[in-house]
Parts: sequence; C-alpha cells; structure tokens
Amino acid sequence: MYMNNNQQNQNQYQNQAQAPVNTNNNANSNQQGAMVPEARQALDNMKYEIAGELGINLKQGYNGDLPSRQAGYIGGYMVKRLIEQAERQMAGK
Repeated sequence: MYMNNNQQNQNQYQNQAQAPVNTNNNANSNQQGAMVPEARQALDNMKYEIAGELGINLKQGYNGDLPSRQAGYIGGYMVKRLIEQAERQMAGK
C-alpha cells in the first residue's frame, strides 16, 4: 500500500520526535552544579566576585530572597566571563 506525502512526512516527524534511550545510570539523576567536583569552589568564588562587582549582596548558602533579575545578572556575567576565558585558552593566550 502506498502512502501519500503527508503520511510519509508525518511518520518521519514522529520518528524524529522520539527521544533516544540513554542507558547511562547517571542520565536520570538530577545533577546540579559542576560536572567536575573541583570546579564547584572556583565557580562559587566567581559568583561571589561578580556579585560584589555588580553591587549585589549575596549571602553564603540560601539566596532565595534574591530577585530573579539580580540572579540573572550574576549568572549572565558568569557565562560571559567563562566564554572569554575559553576563547583566550583556545587562542593560546
């Protein structure tokens, strides 16, 4: 039996929409933070340094009362700085 183009496209998209099965045991765990344990302290230091530069008062531990905008600024600048560091490293500087 022949399928028209619509049916073929629909089947193709359904097959693509299925997520691949990952047999890695850690895939289902909710890993927060750095993948490399040694990097956690460096990222925390960077977070507090950037917060200080932005004039945002971060406490050690829970900062749930921090407005989303301020938390976003900190995270955004962290990403920006990490990208700059990676670019310098790739350039060999």
